[in-house]
Amino acid sequence: MAEPGMAGTRIRQRRLVAGLKQAELAEAAGISPSYLNLIEHNRRRIGGRTLLQIAEALGVEPATLTEGVESELLAALQEAAGDAEADDDLAHAAPELDRIEEFVGRFPGWAGRLADLGRKRDALERTVKALSERLAHDPELSATLHEVISAVTSIRSTASILAETRELEPEWQMRFHRNINEDGARLAEGAEALMRYLEAAPEAGAEVTSPQDEMHAFLERHGFHFPQLEGWGAESRIESMLGQVENRAARALSRAALTQYLEDARALPRDDMQTALDAHGLAPDAIAHATGTSLAQVFRRLATLPEDMVGPVGLIVVDGAGALILRKTVMGFTTPRSGAGCALWPLYEVLGQPGRPVQAALLQGDLRVRAMAVAEETVPASFASPPLMRAYMLILPEPRGTDRAQARPVGVTCRICPIAGCAARREGSVLRDAF
Repeated sequence: MAEPGMAGTRIRQRRLVAGLKQAELAEAAGISPSYLNLIEHNRRRIGGRTLLQIAEALGVEPATLTEGVESELLAALQEAAGDAEADDDLAHAAPELDRIEEFVGRFPGWAGRLADLGRKRDALERTVKALSERLAHDPELSATLHEVISAVTSIRSTASILAETRELEPEWQMRFHRNINEDGARLAEGAEALMRYLEAAPEAGAEVTSPQDEMHAFLERHGFHFPQLEGWGAESRIESMLGQVENRAARALSRAALTQYLEDARALPRDDMQTALDAHGLAPDAIAHATGTSLAQVFRRLATLPEDMVGPVGLIVVDGAGALILRKTVMGFTTPRSGAGCALWPLYEVLGQPGRPVQAALLQGDLRVRAMAVAEETVPASFASPPLMRAYMLILPEPRGTDRAQARPVGVTCRICPIAGCAARREGSVLRDAF
C-alpha cells in the first residue's frame, strides 16, 4: 500500500506532466506557492479541501494523489526485488526497498516498464518450467526423440566406416549403403513424427502443461471420485471416460489412475468403507485391520471418496526416487507441481523403512494438519534389482485437543523453504535423510 506521506511527490510529478509552474498550480488551488513547495517535498501532509482543490486543478481524482495509481506497480516491483535478493548473482545489487515509493512516484513510466518486464519474465519462467516438465515426463516425446537420435547415430557410424575404409568388398559396400538407406528412411519417419508432435503442441499464448498436469486436471474436475467405477463390470467404462483427455501421454497416466481406482473400489466397496468409518472413524490403521487390506490401499480409498462422506482428505504420492506423481491437496496445504516436496514430510521418512507407518502433525505457515505416511513395494525385489517403492501421505484435519507446539514445521520444497537451519536445505537435496 502506498504511503500517504509521498502524496507530494505525486503532486509534483503530475504538475510537471501538466506543464504547470508551482505558482500557477498554487494559484489554481488557492494556496501559497511556499505552502505548495512544502507539500511537494513531503514536508506537509495534505488532505481535505486542499487535496480536492489540487486534484481539481490537476484534473485527476483525489485518490490518485493520496493512494496513487501505483499500488500495483509497488507490489510488482517489491516482488521483483524479492526475486533479486534470492538470486546470488544479483545479491551485490540489492534494490533500495526503502525508496521504492519515491521511485514509483517520480518515475511512473520506468516503474511500469520494469513491472511489465518482471511479469513477462515470470511468465517465461513458468513456460520454460512447464516445457521442461513436459520433456521430462512425456513418454511419447521421449520415444520419438530416441528414435531420431538412434537413426542419426547409426547413419553416422555407417558413413564413418565407408569413409575411413579404403578397400571394401562390393558386397559389404552394398550392405552399408542399404543400411544407410534404411536408417535414412527411419530418420525421416522419426523427424516427421516429431514435427507432428510439435505442431500438435499448445498454441502460442496458451498455457503449456505437462501430461501429469493434464492428468491432475482430469482428476480434479471429477473431485477424484468416479461413481461409475464403483462396483463390478466397470472396466469397459474407463476408455469412454478417457475421451476427456487429449494428450496421449496424459491419457496413459489417467488410465493407470482409473485402473488403480477400480481395483481399490473392488477391494473396499463404498458400503464396506461406510461401515468401517462408522465403527472406527478416520483411523486408517483400524480400517485396514478390520477390512484385511493394506494401509496404502485405505489411504487411496479415503482420498477418492466424496467429501460429504469422509470430510477433507488429501493424498500425496511419490515414487521411490522421491518425485511427486500424484497430489490431491486440501485445506491449503501446498505442494510443488512436480519434482520433490519438503524433505521433512514424513512421506520421505517412510521410503527408507517400508511397511512402517509414520504420522506427524505438520505446520506449513499458519496451517496445521495431521499427516500419515506409509510406503509399499510396487515391484518386488529380485537378485538382479532392488524393489520399486511408492510412498503415500494422507493429509487430514488436525484433531481437536492436539498440542500445536508439537507440530513439525515444514516447507513446500527445499528450494522454497522458510525453515532456518533446515538440515535438508543445507544439504541441497530433498532426498537426503534429515532425521
